[in-house]
Amino acid sequence: MKKTIWRIFLGLIITAAIGIYFFFRSATAFPEKSRYFFIPSDSAQMPYVIQGLKNKGILKNTAVFEWLAGRTDYVSKVKPGRYKIENGMSQPEVLRLLINGRQDPVKLVINKFRTKEDFARFAGLQLECDSLQVIQYLLSPDSLKRYGLDTNSAMTLVIPNTYTFFWNTSASKLFKKLNSEKDIFWNPERLKKAGKLGLTTEEVYTLASIIEEETNKNDEKPVIASVYLNRLQKGMTLAADPTVKYALRDFGLKRIRFKHIDAAGNSPYNTYKHKGLPPGPICTPSIKTIDAVLNAAKTDYIFFCAKADFSGYHAFASNENDHMKNAKAFSRAQDSLSIK
Repeated sequence: MKKTIWRIFLGLIITAAIGIYFFFRSATAFPEKSRYFFIPSDSAQMPYVIQGLKNKGILKNTAVFEWLAGRTDYVSKVKPGRYKIENGMSQPEVLRLLINGRQDPVKLVINKFRTKEDFARFAGLQLECDSLQVIQYLLSPDSLKRYGLDTNSAMTLVIPNTYTFFWNTSASKLFKKLNSEKDIFWNPERLKKAGKLGLTTEEVYTLASIIEEETNKNDEKPVIASVYLNRLQKGMTLAADPTVKYALRDFGLKRIRFKHIDAAGNSPYNTYKHKGLPPGPICTPSIKTIDAVLNAAKTDYIFFCAKADFSGYHAFASNENDHMKNAKAFSRAQDSLSIK
């Protein structure tokens, strides 16, 4: 009798040990260090999770996962998102990760974008909301009204930086977060500097976008800013080549000629024909460029053109005669290289 009880007890111990090993050993089926598993918001249901785990080759045995999940409330509380499954995780560890909704955040590194469509495509590739939803938001006056913006100034919400989002962030939550970050960026010091220039934050951003397209030389940006600010103060047209490129949506142009200015017609972005700033930015300027506007140099320059040495720097002038000399020198240099 004692031997029988002992055998039963030993059998139970062995069975429990096998069970513990079976449940808590590595359950992952992929060779790489980790693999992402996505649960879309419109598919946050148990059948999708099981089928997704199978299709993506996440687990060696999805039947065990389904059995474990069936003994929790996860079946009715599936949470959408992007989950990072580490190689070597056990069945309970994977289930616990999904039950707790511990998403792996998406780092959205926003740099320079020239158009709303470019930004929409970028966001649509990084987040669950697709490019169509993003562009619809950017083109919706009602959606933008809450931020005091319109469809022209909408992109002033986008301050280039690195942002952290959950993958299943909607378009509206994306812009809500961007607006919060914009409010942080426009701190009292920057607001005070914008006020001294007589510009709104959107106008500073728009001017910075033109300078962003003019040069990549950070040490020269405050001087270029001074040229445009002087032109605004004198009631002159900005006559900014990048705005013509934007009006034509031809960003590959090397030389702006009269035909291009004429082709841009009465576009509000044609700053050769319209005084003042365009109605919105022509790209997303860097923080350094925005600050270059806020800390513009004090000069009497009202003209500038690229230097003939193709260094990327510019020659500045406070009168038209000097400017024409600089412009002719650069034009001859372009002609010598057959730049069209």
